Amino acid sequence: MRHTTRRQFLQTSVGIGTVLILPHRIVRGENTPNEKLNIAYLGVGGRGGANRDGLASQNTYALCDTNRQTLAKVQEQYPDALTTVDWRTLVDNPKIDVFVVSTAEHHHALASIAAMRAGKSVFTEKPLARTVQEARIMQDEYKKRRGKIATQMGTQIHAVENYRRAVELVQAGAVGKISEAHVWCSRTIIPIGPAVKEEQPIPEWFAWDEWIGPAPMRPFNIDYVNNGCLNWHRRWDFGTGVLGDMGSHLIDLAYWALELDRPIHVLSEGPDPDPLAVPPWQVVTWKHPKRKASSPFISSPVKVCWYHGPEGMKRRSDLLQPMVGDDTVIDNWGIGVAFIGEKGVLVSDYGKHVLSPSAKFTDYVYPAKLPSSPGHYQEFINAAKGGPESLCNFDYSGKLIEHNLLGNVAHRSGKAFDWDAAAFTTHTDADSFLKSEYEYRQGWNFL
Repeated sequence: MRHTTRRQFLQTSVGIGTVLILPHRIVRGENTPNEKLNIAYLGVGGRGGANRDGLASQNTYALCDTNRQTLAKVQEQYPDALTTVDWRTLVDNPKIDVFVVSTAEHHHALASIAAMRAGKSVFTEKPLARTVQEARIMQDEYKKRRGKIATQMGTQIHAVENYRRAVELVQAGAVGKISEAHVWCSRTIIPIGPAVKEEQPIPEWFAWDEWIGPAPMRPFNIDYVNNGCLNWHRRWDFGTGVLGDMGSHLIDLAYWALELDRPIHVLSEGPDPDPLAVPPWQVVTWKHPKRKASSPFISSPVKVCWYHGPEGMKRRSDLLQPMVGDDTVIDNWGIGVAFIGEKGVLVSDYGKHVLSPSAKFTDYVYPAKLPSSPGHYQEFINAAKGGPESLCNFDYSGKLIEHNLLGNVAHRSGKAFDWDAAAFTTHTDADSFLKSEYEYRQGWNFL
């Protein structure tokens, strides 16, 4: 497809006396910052609404949602926008510059890959993918087009100042050489109930076939859809559980601060794996080698541990509370990251951090600050218009999601394994969980 910009002349067909307007496409490095991006929003309620707010300075060109009622309500704000219930109809539209993917998780990677291959910039909600294979392809497709398109995963917390303070403290050696990072979220998973829910009539306002998309078809029941990700991510068919969802935000801090790349060993502890439902609690351990260019205050190897659910929270507190003493109550941190160093412990969440033992840090002088982000959405806008690469681009965030989803592979297979990232194999039968456990339905396989 030949890309054009609005600065190009209109071509006139003299023979028939008509004017043909060339397709619009903002091309990185060829447009002024004042030109607005034409954005297609895939999923317009919930996170889709938050993402529209974040990108409100740009042009809402198309709206896609499988709930026709939600779609009609949002279109009232954008009467000139195209509307559809099927994102596939937008992929080849040459006037669209950007896809913003805020759908259910089983569409994230497929829609993003299709958009990247069509030359569009992509902002995708976390997690980027449902499987390790999808996450790897997301990385590869972006790297093929690096400098030509922009990408960003919706980890908005990456742009906040407190995360930067934690990264600075880790890399400046505030708590000495770090050997472990412990990451947690107190959220658990409510049982999914029957494997297949009782069939209900499909309401005329809901596009069930398009919502199911690549997943195996089943009789319609609104309970598969209601309440957003806290509902659908409970099933492997549609989601990745607490680790896939909240791990995208929280493990991001450990991944960033410790300059991690690909793990070499993965272990998961939890209840017996369920072929349908994600685990209500989990403790996952990844071992990482030290990268050549990483901070001298990062050990080799370094261990990252994840905890969620009641049992996970208990194990986290039993381990960490003795390390921090009276400086903080670990049970009061519903989410958090604890960096364990030779000289102490740094505990952080989205908005605060604590250094322990506090007596050692009374007169501590904070290290130089990292440059502030212009904002998570502004980073993406700038990148899409030819500016600096966004920090949570699909190379960085794709590796993070691949790392996290390997924890689910270890859980589902019931095996610890060494991860051979270059060969994309565990060298065990856990490999069967690296890819989708079902064949994508006809017309939906964009891998």
